Formats: sequence, structure tokens, C-alpha cells
Amino acid sequence: MEANKRLIVALDMPDMEAVKKMVTQLGDAVHYYKVGMELFYGCGSEAVHFLRDMGKQVFCDLKLQDIPNTVAHGAKMLTHLGVTMLTVHATGGRAMMRAAADEVAKTADELGIPRPKMLAITVLTSMNEEEWSGLRYSLTIPEQVLNLAKLAQASGMDGVVASPQEAAMIRAVCGEDFLIVTPGIRPKDAALNDQSRTAAPGQALRDGASYLVVGRPITKAADPLLAAQKIIAEMEGQAE
Repeated sequence: MEANKRLIVALDMPDMEAVKKMVTQLGDAVHYYKVGMELFYGCGSEAVHFLRDMGKQVFCDLKLQDIPNTVAHGAKMLTHLGVTMLTVHATGGRAMMRAAADEVAKTADELGIPRPKMLAITVLTSMNEEEWSGLRYSLTIPEQVLNLAKLAQASGMDGVVASPQEAAMIRAVCGEDFLIVTPGIRPKDAALNDQSRTAAPGQALRDGASYLVVGRPITKAADPLLAAQKIIAEMEGQAE
């Protein structure tokens, strides 16, 4: 797959005016966008419809977690929007993930559309060791990520969202066809912001990431298109 089709730009912004400006600026350089909580809660399905009308792929990252029936029906509604990938929390458990996966497959079949890929959230990339210790889990962060990745695969998920630091071990255990979507991507000299477990674009791909999610290093750059092009060049191995 071409590098620019493996880059997902996170549109973490509150209104459609900002979205339209950013997507126009990035043009044909970017094919895939993330619609997360801020944008979806602010603009709803309008954001998804706009991106689809522009011929873009949509990663709908709402991190669903609730009882199995509620999550299944939420995922069903997102399937109707024509998103390419959507997320649920792996910590919702096997029954919740299985219910969502089954409902999405059934709905896509009824609509005659491609089935959205189902991704399970493992451990947020903002989580560091200090924060993690406060949750009192018996496993380390890498151990828990791998545990949740295996549970997600057994529950019918197509892949997981995990930090680039865990990509290699997930790939080794879950195989080549399992999707690994990695936020926390930071090019050289970029600010970490609230991310803790990060990696550079090229390293993340070498470690097994399928797609890279990049937000502020592109959307807050003085020249977003140039920033995106530099990241794509690094993904292609053309940057030091």
C-alpha cells in the first residue's frame, strides 16, 4: 500500500469550517481522515458525509463501550454512514466486541456496502507508567496491550489501536493480516503534547503498524500540507 494511503490525519477540531479548510489545504496528499469525539459531537454525521463526498476514507474513532446491545446498535448506526473503520474499547469484553462485530457485518450485508473494519482500543497512548500504576492493574502496559490484542482477535475484531511501541509484539503474536493502527506518531522535533508512548513514522511502520494517525503535527503546523508531505516522505524512507 502506498505510504500516503497509510497516513490518517486526525481532524480534532470543533466545526465544519475548520474541517473544510484543512481538507482543502491537504488536497490529494491525504486520503484518510479520523473523525473523533470532538468533531463528531460538534458536527455529527455531517463531518462523515462531507469526507465521503470528497472521496476520502473515514476512521470513526468514538471508542464505544457499554453493554453489548447498546454498543452493537451504536456500531450499526455508524455502519449506515459508510465509515471505513470504527472503534470499540477492548476492555468492554469479549461479548461486547463480538456483538458489535456481528451487527456491523449483518448491517453492511443488508446495505450492500463494504463492511467497516472493527478496531479495539487497547491502552491509550497518553498513558504513562505513573498513570498506569494508579489503575492497579496486575499487568504492565505492554502485557495488557498484548492481552487485549489477543482478546480482540478472538472476539472478531479486525485489529487494534495501540501505541507504536507495542506494534512489533502485536504483529509477532497476531499475524500479518491483523490491523494495527498507531496514534502517538511524532516526527523528529515535534512536540509530544499529551502523548507518552510515541515513535517516529518510519520506525512505527518498520515495527509493524498498518496505519499511522497524526493530528497536531499536521493540523497545527504553519504549513499543514508541507508537514504532511514530510511525514509521508519519512514513511517512504526518504527522510533521515
